[in-house]
Amino acid sequence: MAGRPAAAHGRMGGFSRVSETLSSAVASTRGPLRQTNALALAGCELSGHTRSFTFKVEEEDDTEHVLGLNMLCLTEGAKDECNVVEVVARDHDNQEIAVPVANLRLSCQPMLSLDDFQLQPPVTFRLKSGSGPVRITGRHRIVCINNDFSEEEDSEEEEIKLCGILPAKKRGGRS
Repeated sequence: MAGRPAAAHGRMGGFSRVSETLSSAVASTRGPLRQTNALALAGCELSGHTRSFTFKVEEEDDTEHVLGLNMLCLTEGAKDECNVVEVVARDHDNQEIAVPVANLRLSCQPMLSLDDFQLQPPVTFRLKSGSGPVRITGRHRIVCINNDFSEEEDSEEEEIKLCGILPAKKRGGRS
């Protein structure tokens, strides 16, 4: 399938594909565009041995990739220490920025829900402090936009014909 992660460094080869589903095609209501969405559940683990992971995708003209983060959590074997995870991505000026997204500690906050926090790949996750292991889970959504609608499909769109408005019939006037 096009758009799979191109490079991954980390446990189990980086983001592991748990399952993959293809949603039904959604026809655009305006213009001859058709979108197809593919969704894959993904996850990686950062630890003292694997301190960073980069999620990259192959660039294609007709696809858009979104990585939605769901949860970060400490896993079995974690020590009671601060584990700071930061995300390194690019801003709208294509400048690299690093933002801490979680400070996890086994005794007070062992997990953090990010509720589909959306990022544009490539994205690097770094275990800035602590020894982990920290599990990161999310969804990789691929949106393919096809401009090659056939004329037959286009003609199937519902055409609405407007009838002319007829004047009301006049009744005989009262005297």
